Amino acid sequence: MEQKNYKRTTVTAALPYANGGVHIGHLAGVYVPADIYVRYLRLKRQSVVFIGGSDEHGVPITIRARKEGVTPQDVVDRYHTMIKESFKEFGISFDVYSRTTSPTHNKLASDFFRKLYDDGKLVEQETEQYYDEEAHQFLADRYIMGECPHCHNTAAYGDQCEKCGSDLSPMELINPHSTISGSKPVVKKTKNWYLPLNNYQEWLKQWILEGHKEWRPNVYGQCKSWLDMDLQPRAMTRDLDWGIPVPVEGAEGKVLYVWFDAPIGYISNTKELCDREPDKWGPWEKWWKDDDTRLVHFIGKDNIVFHCLIFPTMLKAHGGYIMPDNVPANEFLNLENDKISTSRNWAVWLHEYLRDFEGKQDVLRYVLTANAPETKDNNFTWKDFQERNNSELVAIYGNFVNRALQLTKKYWDGIVPACGPLEDVDRQAIDEFRDVKAKVESYLDVFKFREAQKEAMNLARIGNKYITECEPWKVWKTDPKRVETILNISLQLVANLAIAFEPFLPFSSEKLRRLINMPEFEWSRLGGTSLLEPGHRLAEPELLFEKIEDDAILRQLDKLEATRKANEAAAYKAEPIKPEVSFDDFEKLDIRVGHIKDCRNVKKSKKLLQFTIDDGSGTDRTILSGIAAYYEPEQLIGKDVLFVANFAPRKMMGIESQGMILSAVNFDGSLNVTTTLGQVKPGSQVG
Repeated sequence: MEQKNYKRTTVTAALPYANGGVHIGHLAGVYVPADIYVRYLRLKRQSVVFIGGSDEHGVPITIRARKEGVTPQDVVDRYHTMIKESFKEFGISFDVYSRTTSPTHNKLASDFFRKLYDDGKLVEQETEQYYDEEAHQFLADRYIMGECPHCHNTAAYGDQCEKCGSDLSPMELINPHSTISGSKPVVKKTKNWYLPLNNYQEWLKQWILEGHKEWRPNVYGQCKSWLDMDLQPRAMTRDLDWGIPVPVEGAEGKVLYVWFDAPIGYISNTKELCDREPDKWGPWEKWWKDDDTRLVHFIGKDNIVFHCLIFPTMLKAHGGYIMPDNVPANEFLNLENDKISTSRNWAVWLHEYLRDFEGKQDVLRYVLTANAPETKDNNFTWKDFQERNNSELVAIYGNFVNRALQLTKKYWDGIVPACGPLEDVDRQAIDEFRDVKAKVESYLDVFKFREAQKEAMNLARIGNKYITECEPWKVWKTDPKRVETILNISLQLVANLAIAFEPFLPFSSEKLRRLINMPEFEWSRLGGTSLLEPGHRLAEPELLFEKIEDDAILRQLDKLEATRKANEAAAYKAEPIKPEVSFDDFEKLDIRVGHIKDCRNVKKSKKLLQFTIDDGSGTDRTILSGIAAYYEPEQLIGKDVLFVANFAPRKMMGIESQGMILSAVNFDGSLNVTTTLGQVKPGSQVG
C-alpha cells in the first residue's frame, strides 16, 4: 500500500481509568511504545501532537467510590493526579494530559452526541434490563454477579467471568444478585439510544479489510472476525448517575456511555491544548479534520473493537473528521507467569516502581520494550528485569561507553583525539554502524519497537567488539597515534548511541550527552562518523548504568508473594458440608481435652511430631501428629489441645499412636492445632 506523505501526526494513547494507578501492563501495551514513536517523530523534526488524559467516567469509577465510601469525583481527583505525575516522572512526554471531567470535554462530548441525535444517526430502543428495587436503579453489568453458566464460578460479573474468561451478558448469569444491595434484581424496561453499527458494516469492511491490510495481524484479524459477523446496534447511553448527562429531552437519569464519551476525550484534550497555546499549535481542527493529518491510536488489544469499529463509526456518522491511519495495538503482558489483574493487585504499579527503583526509569522502559507483547502475550519477571539490566544495559551499553570515556581520559585528558589513517578493522566497524539509521527507522516506521531497540543496542555490541579487537591499552606502548584513531572511532560510536537510544531511553541519553558535552544532534546525523570534532572536551566519566543486586529483586518477589497469599485468603470459601450424620454417630466419638507435657520431632520423619499428653487418666498418652511443618515442638509444650481418645492405636515410624490431635485446615493448606479458650482439666469431654 502506498504511504501518503502527511504534514502532521496526531498520536493518542488510551485514556487510563482513573480508579487506580498505572501498571507495567499499561506501560508495555500502550504508553512506552507511544512515547518511543512520538520522540522519534520529534527527533526527525516532524509536526506531531501527543494526546493523553484520564478516563473519569464509567462503572469502574463508581465501584471504587462505593467501595471506599467517597464520591466518584473524590476518586478521579486522586487517581488523575497520581497517574499524571507518574507519567511525567517516567518520561511519557504527552503534549497534554487532561481529563474527561473537564468543562471542555463535557461540552464537546455533549455537542457531539446532540449532532448525531439531530441528524437522525442514532436509534432509540426500549430494552429489558436488570433493576435493583432496593437501590432504585438499573444495574450496569459490573453491578450484577452470579454463577457463570460455563465454569460455574459463583462470583462472575454481568459482563465477564474472570475465572474462565468468558464474555457474558447479565441475562446469562445463574442466580444473579445486585452487588449494591445484595437483592435479586428484576427485569424492567428502559429506553436508550443506539449507534447502528450495522448501517456502517459495508463501509467498515471496505475501509479496514481492503484499505488497511498493513495493520498488525492481531488488529486486522480481530476486526475481520467482528466484520464477518452481523454487527448490531450498540447502546451509546446508560442508566447511571455518574457521567455526562444525555443532552436529550426525556433522558433524565441517563449518561453517555463511557465508550462514547472516552474517545472524544482525545479531541477535547487536543482542543484544550490548542486553546491554551494557539500560537504554537494552531486550531484544534487541523489535528482532527485536515486530510493532511495522520491519526495513530496506541491501545491494548482489549480496546481494538472500540478504536477500530465504534469510534470510527462515530466519527463517520458525525462527519468532518479524519479516520485513524493505524492502530498498533499490543497484546497483554503477564507478570511472573500470571495474568496482571488490578482487582487482585497482581501488578507492578508505576508509582511504586518509581519509589523502589529511584532514577531507573530507563531500565523499566528498556525491559518493557525488549519484552513488548507486539504480536503475542509476553511475560515480565523480576529475574529477567535484573538480568537484562546487568548483562545488557550495564555489561554491554554501559561498559562500552565507560571504556571509551575512561581510555580517552587516561590517554588524552578527556579530549577527543583526531582520526588518522584507517585500517581494515576500522573500516569494518564503521561499515557496521553506518546504516544504523536506516535499520532503526525501518522498524520504527512500522511500529516494531522491540526490533528497533535491538538495532540501537547493536551499536554498543559493535563498539565493545571493536575496542576488544584493537586493544588500545597495548597499542599505546608502541603506537600512540594509532590509539588516537581507535578512540576517535569509539567516541563517534558513543555519540551515535546517544542519538539512537533517545526515543527509547531518554534519561540515559540525556546523561550520555552531558558526559560527552554533546548538544542535541538531529536524528539525521545518526550513523555519522564526525559527530564529535577533534579537540572537543568530554566531561568527567561516570557510570551510565549500575547493577541491580539480588536483595532489590527479592523485595519485589516477596511483595508479590504477600499479594498472592492475600488473594488466596480473600478468595477462600469453606468446603461443602459433609452429608448429615445422626447424633448417635457423633456420640461414638470421644473427644477430650489433653495437656501437652512434652513434644519432640520423630527421628527420620519430616512430618511427624510425638506428643506426650496428660489425658486426665493418670497415665500419659502418646500421640503422633503430622504437623511438624507448621510448629516447632517448644511452641506446643504446655498447651491444652483437643484429641480423639477412642481411635484404635496405630503404629507409625515404629511408635504406637494412641489417638488423634484435632487440627483445622487453613485456606493455604496449613494446619492449626485446636485449643481451648480457657483452662480446662485434662480429660474433660467435648460434646
